[in-house]
Amino acid sequence: MNSTELTVRQVMQPEPVCVPPDTPIREAMRLMNRQRIGAILVVRDSKELVGIFTERDLLKRVIPAIPGWRDYPVSDWMSSDPYTISPDVGWNEAVGIMTRFRVRHLPVIEDQRLIGIISARALMNRRTEYLDHKIDESTRELRSANDQLLARDAESAYNLRAAGQLQTTLLLPHPRPNWPEFAWGVHYAPLDHLGGDYYDFATPDADHLGFLIADASGHSLPAAMVAIMARIAFAEVANRTIHPGEVLGEMNLRLQALSGERFVTAFYGVFNRKSRTLHYASAGHPHPLLIDRANGTVHPLVSQGFLLGVMPGEIYFEKRIDIRSGDRICFYTDGVIEARNAIGELYGTERLVECLQKLGGNDTETIVEGINSDLRKFCDGQLFTDDVTFVVAAFDDKPST
Repeated sequence: MNSTELTVRQVMQPEPVCVPPDTPIREAMRLMNRQRIGAILVVRDSKELVGIFTERDLLKRVIPAIPGWRDYPVSDWMSSDPYTISPDVGWNEAVGIMTRFRVRHLPVIEDQRLIGIISARALMNRRTEYLDHKIDESTRELRSANDQLLARDAESAYNLRAAGQLQTTLLLPHPRPNWPEFAWGVHYAPLDHLGGDYYDFATPDADHLGFLIADASGHSLPAAMVAIMARIAFAEVANRTIHPGEVLGEMNLRLQALSGERFVTAFYGVFNRKSRTLHYASAGHPHPLLIDRANGTVHPLVSQGFLLGVMPGEIYFEKRIDIRSGDRICFYTDGVIEARNAIGELYGTERLVECLQKLGGNDTETIVEGINSDLRKFCDGQLFTDDVTFVVAAFDDKPST
């Protein structure tokens, strides 16, 4: 079934846990723990919805609470007059409502009657089922094709190259904005025909330019599929806001459907051409390196945040730096610093920093060629074990057009 055909009625919990307003908080917590749920509904006279009590309500109030708070009635800490939803609302609209109102649970009302509750987790789980079905379907198709081509190695190789070209097409970044302030240099070398590295641009408005670099875990087809999911998630949200933390948070929400040990690391920065500042946030990605043209130093753009697709509700805090004319920034994936030489040594961040210090304020193509040359010299013929991607941005202050 196509996910757009799903309705709230199909994924809601039809018999939500309900308590009266005078229920002690300790009893509400006990019910939530026993049922393994993140919210309970507060009703009066067994039918009138008056509020919702969630884990978020508890966390907001428990730290400053005075002793004895566990005996407070749940009505003291609940969210009154909660947003509700109709059972006939579609999947996409339900996700949009939760995103817009920043809630994870919605009571389901039909004909003024409470008939259920829908959670972000239930929505994501159903999307997971749908994606797993599509992956299984795609896997069956690939296996069938592979069985037919086992005796024809040349044609099989051709089809793999074609698949890589298709993935490259799907992951092509949005066109680089024609901003006179910036020049870009790119090196993208997937380990095989299907890679998990990805980068993209966004222009939420005329004064802001966003740049994302991401790395899906693993290699080949699974990593490629995750990278495509990340690209779609980014495209859905990046042009709506100038705040990097919000973009990563929305991507994380949409990638909760990832299964097993699949995850995505990402760094997203938004440049403000009026203030000449870069706001940025990270989701477990290697820290980009800023080459300060003024003194030739290289320092990392450090920001902490959990991997995408792993921790629901993760908050990605933003940092800010001033960008000056002549500065360069090197964005990269971990395939660069985890490349090894013949005796097993890692190339590492220190060698990359030393390389960038030597390259200094050169143009982007020179810096890209210099990094690639230094990396290959270090590896001395050893094969890479991961996708290798790095992007160099050069800022030269010019009047905006």
